[in-house]
Amino acid sequence: MGFDEFLKVNLQVLPINARPMDQDHLEASGHITTEYFNKFVPYYITDHTITKASFGSQWNAIGIGKATGVCLDGSAPGYHLQRGSGSGSQSWLIHLEGGGWCRNLKSCASRQKSMLGSSHYMERQVEFAGMLSDDEDQNPDFHNWNKVKIRYCDGASFSGDVKDELQNGTKFFFRGQRIWEAVMDELLMKGLRHAKQDLKRKFLHCSSSMDPGQCFFPREVVKDIRTPVFILNPAYDAWQVQHVLAPEASDPQHSWQDCRLDISKCSPDQLEILQGFREELHDAMREIKQKKDWGIFIDSCFIHCQTLNSLTWHSPSSPRVNNKTMAEAVGDWFFDRREVKELDCEYPCNPTCHNLVFSKPFKG
Repeated sequence: MGFDEFLKVNLQVLPINARPMDQDHLEASGHITTEYFNKFVPYYITDHTITKASFGSQWNAIGIGKATGVCLDGSAPGYHLQRGSGSGSQSWLIHLEGGGWCRNLKSCASRQKSMLGSSHYMERQVEFAGMLSDDEDQNPDFHNWNKVKIRYCDGASFSGDVKDELQNGTKFFFRGQRIWEAVMDELLMKGLRHAKQDLKRKFLHCSSSMDPGQCFFPREVVKDIRTPVFILNPAYDAWQVQHVLAPEASDPQHSWQDCRLDISKCSPDQLEILQGFREELHDAMREIKQKKDWGIFIDSCFIHCQTLNSLTWHSPSSPRVNNKTMAEAVGDWFFDRREVKELDCEYPCNPTCHNLVFSKPFKG
């Protein structure tokens, strides 16, 4: 579980449990195609200095001091930037890449050998699609904004700030909060300080009386957020179904295997459980629905990470709730065109959904 956040003062979109689409996910979705693949110049951080990397160059971690934000393995973190233009030249959209958490030292060590824990494994050129697209047809309200994709490699949703990195004889660097602060410092120097509406620099804290571990969960965090938030998520999030509702470890007889991979193969009893799962999400929205300045878009699709895919974000074939795409809903809310509280009906009511069919579950 992790966060995929679209942050701006008066604008935060939190797809709950967002994770990046790796190659397995792309094959499962069948939505991302090369015609929507755009190239953007990456940057990497070395002692709070952002160095521009040319296309095709190697990402080198150079001269990183121990006090700086680094990935789990100690390599340099980074971000990708696409400059805005025209009316959007002073507006900023910041995307924090998702990727779940490492839950113990073993899983954190595994991440050190992947792009989720080391910049050595990250692509130098990334896709900017969906809400990051610069195509007005695909992203009508935010296409010409400055857009930033902050790469995720700390294992704890940009929240760590641990000085002692030695754990059981292995070095780990849990410094996600420092990554966030370092990137924000650089973006302020690169024009964010001139934004028409400034960006909040730090994550809001949970109540001091709360178990700090609860601050990882959006359902708890939103209770203390004062900035208006737009919550966007599918009611039948495929990753949650596979790893929270019905994980393999709790299903030794594999009775949920087909249902986990293809919602159309769920039995009536399993669908009843899925509908209860949906109701839990809707119950969590009750207080938020009363907040006039907040927005909601919950569709009834069996999918994951819809905001970074142009075909699901805004296209003729996008999922719709009350005849609105998620891009239209977010734009209507942000620009105060209307109040947006869109909660879809139960599966299988929505014919516009792109329900995923998997050959194997998402990686945990």
